[in-house]
Amino acid sequence: MAKSRQAWDWGGLALWLGGFAAILIISGMAPDHRSVMRSYRTASELFLDGKPLYNLDIAMGYLYSPAFAVLYVPFTKLGPVVGDGLWRIVGFAVLTYAAWRQVRTIDPANRLWMLSYALFLAVPITAGALRNGQATILLAGACWLLVLSALEGRRVETFLWATVAVIAKPTAIIVLLLVGALRLRLIPVLLALLLFVLAIPYAFAPADYVTQLYRDFATLMTSMSVDKAVVFETADFTAPFTALGMPISSEAATLVRIAVALPTLGLVLWYDRNLDRRLAGLAIFLTAAFYMSLLNPRVEYNTFAVLAMPAGMALAVMWDNEEGGILPSVLAIALFATGLTGINSHLHEALRLWFRPIAMTVIVLPVLWWFWSVAHGRFKRIGAQAHA
Repeated sequence: MAKSRQAWDWGGLALWLGGFAAILIISGMAPDHRSVMRSYRTASELFLDGKPLYNLDIAMGYLYSPAFAVLYVPFTKLGPVVGDGLWRIVGFAVLTYAAWRQVRTIDPANRLWMLSYALFLAVPITAGALRNGQATILLAGACWLLVLSALEGRRVETFLWATVAVIAKPTAIIVLLLVGALRLRLIPVLLALLLFVLAIPYAFAPADYVTQLYRDFATLMTSMSVDKAVVFETADFTAPFTALGMPISSEAATLVRIAVALPTLGLVLWYDRNLDRRLAGLAIFLTAAFYMSLLNPRVEYNTFAVLAMPAGMALAVMWDNEEGGILPSVLAIALFATGLTGINSHLHEALRLWFRPIAMTVIVLPVLWWFWSVAHGRFKRIGAQAHA
């Protein structure tokens, strides 16, 4: 067992770092190829010029908050090669640090092996979002650190990571609501950061202009698409039904999201009260990431990067405590293989929207059940001994 683990001590970490280095080189040679950062740069330039950021005819293009346009201004000033590369580095660093902080909490003795194993499993799914420069990577790391900081009662860190998460993507509100339910004393902190994020653009542009931006942004977020001839193709739980020719109406989908939100909240509260402190943060964030990836109405193909890393980390914990085992091995293979569907263009096109929601559901639900069983005393050990 020790020898089999030694292979992971550096393998996954090397793949993670080497793959990211390759992404930086490739993207530096063609900054706007397969990248969303051109829209980031354009939005920042429009903000500085006092022009509208949003296309109210269709829910496409720049769909982030006005605060994000402010955040990206320094990267825009550095140019597409340096600025975009630095943006990728920031997101990569935050997500890697979140994973590192999690393994230190779970099992300091085995932290290198566990981190490397999780990184290896997450590479295929996260690589696409890293290549595109999507804010999803920063969102994943910031939300993970938000959960860990809140559970540890660190108010300043909670404020910091919640601010970064909300600016990165508005869907971070899901994690904020869960954190507020878990730690009621942090609600004033969370409310303060929301006001802070809303106020940021007012410090850099006229009040009337920023207020109009917020009106336009709210219109896009509530209507999804003013021109119904242009429909956003979501990759959430509705995608498999759409692929089968049985599309779910937006009203029915909203009811499902609300209905699932209640048991999600209940599960998170249960984990917090019953699961080992070293595992609670991972289980809670995995649950939140699952909801964010499957049930928010703006799920894209690369949104599952939010879910890949905590799922890989959970499988590392399972593998360690089951000393291998069939279930964690099968789920690990499935997670890695799910990210490889984009290698072939024909396979990618055939599976693009509907496959990942199904695959990640099949992978994550058994893991959440495993955490449930851990709280009921089936957990064999955690960090009983370091591997040689």
